[in-house]
Amino acid sequence: MRLHVLIPAALLGLAPLACGGSDPEPNNPSQMQNQYGASTQYPPGQYPPGQYGQPAQPGQYGQPTQQPGQYTPPATTTPTPTQTPTATGTSTGQATPIAPAAVSAATPILTAMAASEVQGMQPEGGAFAGQFQDGQTLEQPFNIQPGKCYSVIGVGLGVTELNLQIVAQPAPMLPPVVLSQDNTTGPNATLGGKGTCFKNPLPVGGPAKAVMTVRGSGLAVAQIYVK
Repeated sequence: MRLHVLIPAALLGLAPLACGGSDPEPNNPSQMQNQYGASTQYPPGQYPPGQYGQPAQPGQYGQPTQQPGQYTPPATTTPTPTQTPTATGTSTGQATPIAPAAVSAATPILTAMAASEVQGMQPEGGAFAGQFQDGQTLEQPFNIQPGKCYSVIGVGLGVTELNLQIVAQPAPMLPPVVLSQDNTTGPNATLGGKGTCFKNPLPVGGPAKAVMTVRGSGLAVAQIYVK
């Protein structure tokens, strides 16, 4: 009888151990304890990321954020639009012709220069004038006569530099030839002044032109003289 009493008591002592199913099985990967001691349950067949062949989420456990075979387009930046340089006022081409009377303020200066620079010479045609932007030119055609001597006087209003040339056009297919040009500086210019006029060395004449070119913007007027 004593043996029968001990056996049930021993079975009762083992019952708590057999019923302790709340503790995770040490080798069951579907149960993990977090940092607070609570167990984390995973559905059957699923395991913690990175263990037992279960793929880790991108960026976790040192895994690359890009999955194999996945294309990540390169970062794009919006190109900075290039700014087109603006004009600074410099231009080329022909100035706007105007009536010489529109430059009446320059008439006294032109008369005084003629008296000093081209004594004994006569005007060849009328004066020519223009409204200039920086770098523009204005031309006055005339015919060079054999044995004649030519000078040109110019006066500028508002411009910083006025240049004068006498240019010949030998033939339509040939480039123009500069026959003479002024050696003065400033808004007023004289070509062939004080007895240094340009003389045609050929026994025949031909078409030519007086050319004004300015630096700066403003008005300019010029007159051709001959003797």
